Amino acid sequence: MDKFDRKEYFSNRELSWLLFNDRVLEEARDKDNPLLERVKFLAITASNLDEFFMVRVASLIDMVKVGYDKPDPSGLKPDQQLSAISEAAHQMINQQYTTYNRMLKKLLNEQHIHILDIGELSQKQLDFIEHYFTREVYPVLTPLAVDSSRPFPLILNKSINIAAFIHKKHSKTAHREFVTVQVPNVLPRVVKLPDREGHTSFILLENIIRKHLNQLFVGYELDEASCYRVMRDMDLEVDEEDTEDLLKEIEKQLRLRERGSVIHLDVEAGISDRLVSKLFERLSVSADNVYRVNGPIDLTFLSKLASQINEPGELVYPSHRPFVHYELLEHSIFDAIRANDIFLHHPYESFDPVIELIRQASRDPQVLAIKMTLYRVSGNSPIIRYLEKAAENGKQVTVLVELKARFDEENNINWAQKLEKTGCHVIYGLVGLKTHCKMALVVRRETDGIKRYMHFGTGNYNDITARFYTDMGLLTCNEQMGVDASNVFNMLSGYSEPPYFHKLVMAPLWLRSTLLDLIETEIKNAQAGRPAFIRAKMNALSDEEIIKALYRASAAGVSIQLIVRGICCLRTGIPGISDHIDVHSIVGRYLEHSRIYLFGNGGETQVFLASADLMPRNINRRVELMFPIEDEAIKTTIIDLFNMMMKDNVKTRVLGNDHRYEKQDRRGKTPFNVQEYLADQAEQQTMRREHSLREKRMFTPIKGHHDDDLINSEE
Repeated sequence: MDKFDRKEYFSNRELSWLLFNDRVLEEARDKDNPLLERVKFLAITASNLDEFFMVRVASLIDMVKVGYDKPDPSGLKPDQQLSAISEAAHQMINQQYTTYNRMLKKLLNEQHIHILDIGELSQKQLDFIEHYFTREVYPVLTPLAVDSSRPFPLILNKSINIAAFIHKKHSKTAHREFVTVQVPNVLPRVVKLPDREGHTSFILLENIIRKHLNQLFVGYELDEASCYRVMRDMDLEVDEEDTEDLLKEIEKQLRLRERGSVIHLDVEAGISDRLVSKLFERLSVSADNVYRVNGPIDLTFLSKLASQINEPGELVYPSHRPFVHYELLEHSIFDAIRANDIFLHHPYESFDPVIELIRQASRDPQVLAIKMTLYRVSGNSPIIRYLEKAAENGKQVTVLVELKARFDEENNINWAQKLEKTGCHVIYGLVGLKTHCKMALVVRRETDGIKRYMHFGTGNYNDITARFYTDMGLLTCNEQMGVDASNVFNMLSGYSEPPYFHKLVMAPLWLRSTLLDLIETEIKNAQAGRPAFIRAKMNALSDEEIIKALYRASAAGVSIQLIVRGICCLRTGIPGISDHIDVHSIVGRYLEHSRIYLFGNGGETQVFLASADLMPRNINRRVELMFPIEDEAIKTTIIDLFNMMMKDNVKTRVLGNDHRYEKQDRRGKTPFNVQEYLADQAEQQTMRREHSLREKRMFTPIKGHHDDDLINSEE
């Protein structure tokens, strides 16, 4: 057996993810965070957990069903993982509702923000919900009886439902009938109530319906009613080898997904055994996957509630303005990129230059073609708008839309169809692989010939998430990178398979071997007494081979610092194995999303950014890109940023040798929150620039620049 291959050297992937969600839950409990931000953090933990059940738990249940019993690297078989997950998830859900009931709800009340039950309503509020139910709710409700002639209905994934027992009035036998009513998702779940001055009150839609449930069953009396919710297996099962039209097949699978097997059932804590048994029987869900919750089912409603608070003031984070590179927006972005590579760090720097690259390319008569990969985009994406304009202006536009981006499939199908209608050439990537790389290529005819301009990024082309995801990007016209970028698009759209790339490192072809070679180089440098270190930042680390390579490097004396936001299957502090490895996790105001890979290289540090995390799916089953940073000033900036992140002692948790994450002891140390520091630095940079412009305007007449499509960062 390999010295580094023992099961006790690895953490289970799913349990590690649950530890990450615990860290998010800590932010909901952190008294130093503004109240409404704590409320939103709690909603995020609920949303995260829902996706975890629908994908990861569903996958394990499928493994058990088909008899797959191969253990993971930590030695746990699928059924053992499900048992451990159930125990940990029950604890987490109890903690979520403790946080809601004992902390946040009380603090909201102190701020005169109330989430009310029926018994707490004033007469004016009761009259309001009576009217609201009659006019808005009643017409869209469909009560469903379940008996010998009416089978149990399909319960939609994640919908809130009310199960009830009723009996006929004046009946001597008092035979109970089972009925169910879906809380309509076409209506807002959070309903704002009239209230006295200075107070804001809400009630949940299901409570309004429950109050008036007897109106749906005339001639019957209500015995009991309780809310429930199911979650289903939401993984798509698309056999691309046998599918001629991937778009149509995914549309079909999206419809079938709502009928996937039930893998999770939420019920209210007060539900009777008889009523829950009825649900149990009809939904075919195992006992381990039934969760009794002490409060409203599905806490994601809290994010909607927080957004309805007018003038929240100190209850939310103070706003930060990103630094805007106006020199890229108001002049030729191609001239700027030709002069120097440009580094962007979101959200501290605006995403606008990325949009501006596509905008200018869409109307520049010298631009011949635009090629781009799209994984997740916003609902009203300006990038889509400019790609359409580019096609209308006669440019050759090729867009790879990843139809298999989980939970964005429907959105991406809509974009793909819209782009095709305007003349864009839309492709869907390679069979069996998700295309996850983030790359834009603009081909331009110039006086000295054809030139390629590129953007490579660590995150999605999404102008909304770029405001709260930390990501990094590079604008460059490096000739060799341009040849590589063209080769990537040729591979994605056709059958081209170049034997090598000059600069870019692509998964699944070369990323694994390149990373292993880079790690091996550090091992040899350490053994030869040369400087040897590895510094890496990613969202997740679960690849067994990479972890074993890092263990070998640590054992050889290589200094390793890792910033891993989420899943980390590597264990620290194992004598002779991982005692030179530090693992930090930053969970704070912004979602850490950038991927950075630094290697000491004997004193000449190599710097890479990437779209890929170190997970089997990224390295083996996705088209990913790792790209080098060769500009010395940008290299220094990224190294400095990494070092700053390692110094964070406010939002960082450190992975200990007991496999738990703990905040650092700050006694005697100055608190340092790297996210707030970088946001403040960007704000100061913006203010200095504005001050400089004001002074300039006092002495220099400025000729107006007008362009209806110019991106305005203040919008």
